[in-house]
Amino acid sequence: MNQQPQVLDPAVREKISTRVSLVGIVGNVFLTTFKVFAGVVAHSSAMVSDGIHSASDVLATFIVLVSMKFASKDADDSHPYGHERFECVASILLSFVLCAAGAGIGIEGIKKIAGLEPVAVPGVLALIAAGVSVVSKEAMYWYTIKAARKINSSALTANAWDHRSDAFSSIGSFAGILGAILGFPKLDAVASLVIAGFILKVAYSIFKDAIDKMMDRACDDDFVEQICNTIAQEKDVLNVDSVKTRLFGDRVYVDVEIAVDGQKILLDAHQVAHSVHNRIEEDYPQVKHCMVHVNPATPK
Repeated sequence: MNQQPQVLDPAVREKISTRVSLVGIVGNVFLTTFKVFAGVVAHSSAMVSDGIHSASDVLATFIVLVSMKFASKDADDSHPYGHERFECVASILLSFVLCAAGAGIGIEGIKKIAGLEPVAVPGVLALIAAGVSVVSKEAMYWYTIKAARKINSSALTANAWDHRSDAFSSIGSFAGILGAILGFPKLDAVASLVIAGFILKVAYSIFKDAIDKMMDRACDDDFVEQICNTIAQEKDVLNVDSVKTRLFGDRVYVDVEIAVDGQKILLDAHQVAHSVHNRIEEDYPQVKHCMVHVNPATPK
């Protein structure tokens, strides 16, 4: 982690997330309507599948909205560590939605490739819809990922990658529809299968990231090394004995053990620990809390 993400006030995070999510909802409702209409009129299973994917995006965005509302709540007696992990719960729900959509699209594609269902040659309208979808979804990806990085939100990041997966799937739709128009009708069904693969891959990635954060996965080695270097620069710290980190939603908890001259009085040793604590929380805004334990040592 070479660049430290900006950690904003929960109310500001919720406001940004709400604005981005509403843009996503409006965009996806438009694309869902247009793609399903184009798919039905132009007889393109790939475009209908793409439209279903966009419909799942609308549901996904609602999940993000709800999750940010709960995740931004202050700590209370029942949840003294806060509610950030609610974003992980939302990401898991989102992964299930995407998995169901991907599986359904994949099954329909397999049926048509196997000849179990009739395959029609799609019209040009479906090709136009695919092109519009690629451009629109890529623009929505960049708009959403920029906001996600600004507020360090896993739910918003998952939503951004959902937009990009839709853009990739629309590229597959475009290629399949074009191939079908040029005389290879089953390529439209093949495109549906490719779309399903993209959706399932994104669903797995989102699920894995959320589970890692729910299970208190440690931060990467580079981040831990940066923490160690920062602590070592503090006056009167003789050694960094241990640094443990764990992800809590999109925030980090840090447990540190430092070695301090064993001859120091308790008040002085406490002051060293307090300085380390403040330095870590000031220099690394994604750190929600740092716990410092002092071990007595003999200066060399």
